[in-house]
Amino acid sequence: MVGRDLLSALDLLATGDWKAAHNIVQEDDSTLAAWLHGIVHTLEGDLDNARYWYGKAGRAFRGQAAVHEEIAAVQREALPKS
Repeated sequence: MVGRDLLSALDLLATGDWKAAHNIVQEDDSTLAAWLHGIVHTLEGDLDNARYWYGKAGRAFRGQAAVHEEIAAVQREALPKS
């Protein structure tokens, strides 16, 4: 189950507020937080750091062009199914 803080970070990323999302994900050591952390740094434009966090999450880094697809993928995987 995804914690409320990570869901908030995901919402912030979906609106482009990577700075606020960063404050949340850097306090969490889960694999999901690492993936979100990679997205944060992709949005920021720090691609080397993004690659690092994608590696920590065990995911392939798809680059800046795919960042919105990545956010959608997290939403599909992390949000509760209704």
